[in-house]
Amino acid sequence: MSQEMYRKIRSNPKFAVLASDRSRFAWGLTAIVLAAYYAFMMVVAFAPDLLRSPLWPGATLSVGVPFGAAIIVGSWLLTGLYVRRANRTYETLNEEIIKEAR
Repeated sequence: MSQEMYRKIRSNPKFAVLASDRSRFAWGLTAIVLAAYYAFMMVVAFAPDLLRSPLWPGATLSVGVPFGAAIIVGSWLLTGLYVRRANRTYETLNEEIIKEAR
C-alpha cells in the first residue's frame, strides 16, 4: 500500500473506532487472564494447603490440578472469543475502511 492509502485509512473515523474498540477488548481479556494466573500464584504462595488437599478423601488428585487446568482452558476460550469477535466485527470494519480508502 502507498503512503496515500495509509493516510486515508488513518484519517477515517471508523479506523479510530476499530483501533480503540479492538484495543479495549484485547486489554480487557488480557486483564482477565492475568488476574486468574496471578490469583492462582498467590494461592500457591500464601495458601498452598488449599490447593494441596485431595478432591475427595483418599483421592490422589489434588484440588490444584483442576483449578490449573481451568485457567488454561479458560485462556483458550478467551482466545477463541477474541478470534470470533475479530473475524465477525473487526474484519468487517477493516474491509469497509480499506474499501473507502480506495
